[in-house]
Amino acid sequence: MKLNYNKLGQYIKEVNERNSDLAITKLIGVSMEKTFISSVANIVDTDMSVYKILKKGQLACKLMSVGRDEKLPVDLYKNDEPAIVSSAYYVFEPIDNKILLSEYLFMWLCRPENDRYIGFISGGDVRGGISWETFCDIPIKVPHPAKQKEIVKEYNAIVKRIAFNSQFIQKLEETAQAIYKQWFVDFEFPNESRKPYRSNNGEMEFNEKLEREIPKGWKVDVISKLVTVKDGTHDSPEPTEVGHPLVTSTHLNLYDLSLNETYNISAEDFNQANKRSKVDKHDILFSMIGTIGLVNYVLYDNINFAIKNVGLFKTSERKEVAEYILYFLKSDYLKLHIQSSLLGSTQNYVTLDFLRTIPILIPSNNIFIQFEECAGKIVNNIYLKVKENNALKTVKNLLLSKLATIEN
Repeated sequence: MKLNYNKLGQYIKEVNERNSDLAITKLIGVSMEKTFISSVANIVDTDMSVYKILKKGQLACKLMSVGRDEKLPVDLYKNDEPAIVSSAYYVFEPIDNKILLSEYLFMWLCRPENDRYIGFISGGDVRGGISWETFCDIPIKVPHPAKQKEIVKEYNAIVKRIAFNSQFIQKLEETAQAIYKQWFVDFEFPNESRKPYRSNNGEMEFNEKLEREIPKGWKVDVISKLVTVKDGTHDSPEPTEVGHPLVTSTHLNLYDLSLNETYNISAEDFNQANKRSKVDKHDILFSMIGTIGLVNYVLYDNINFAIKNVGLFKTSERKEVAEYILYFLKSDYLKLHIQSSLLGSTQNYVTLDFLRTIPILIPSNNIFIQFEECAGKIVNNIYLKVKENNALKTVKNLLLSKLATIEN
């Protein structure tokens, strides 16, 4: 063990208080992102009296499969109202909060280096788990409490900023979706007098394909009439040490990609894949297998990846329809359309032909331009906040990594 390090077990104690009187009903678990989440476990006919009570200032972690996942699911409980976790979790707390702060302990266990270390020491277990005793052997560096407070304050400032931005992003996203619904579901887009179309006697006509009324002059056609629709490579390029990331359905987030979870392919395979489906700024990516319907709007500049099992809507060729197609692909209507058309007996998927023939309302080009002007500003603000949060997460991880170098 390195100098100035001690075993974690010197500073923590397990808490094993059970829900014997069934007084607590709030059941939670811990995600791989080290965050408490509401439990989705089926608890019908389950004996909840054996569940463990979790109180403010205590931590909970699960030690099963930590080696396989190379991640320790752990979080610090901060609510006044107690909760319960399953007996598979360990609940623990500092022996003396004047020596080791709960917040600092949580930060130490969040370090990427800690996850990798646990993955390393779990090698002897077939399921990749470790015992409580092994967990207590993890080395920890505990600076003076005053220094811990200083570090925790800096960390919390970053975390709060990320949370604030996330809430702001959520509000902006809800606003954009509400505008989409108002214009293209309720047909209350602004008329020539800038008043809501339908409620101001806008002309409507019955559409047999949709079996409902739509604004006069609008039509229904397949989405490939609006933009080119392609899909990624069908090959399985060999991973390489260096090269270009291969993005699949699981790597799609709304405005960024989980590139740290991809593997690299050679320049030759990258060029071959891009002959079929080169991605450009302002295109939209769409997951075609597994979780169908994940969407990524490409607003970033450095596009050095290829795609596989991913649909590609070439909205870069027609920027004025990009926001309209983006929110159409996220709409409840499309979710229902996909659910009624899924293929695959063991894993869901949709075909390229399915994507190309999705029926979509086509208004006038002037409506496209107006919606792009309106929703585009919101989308750009969301993207800026997503970029800011990604930068803040990088700073947060740097701060966690530096804990091992901090002196008293």
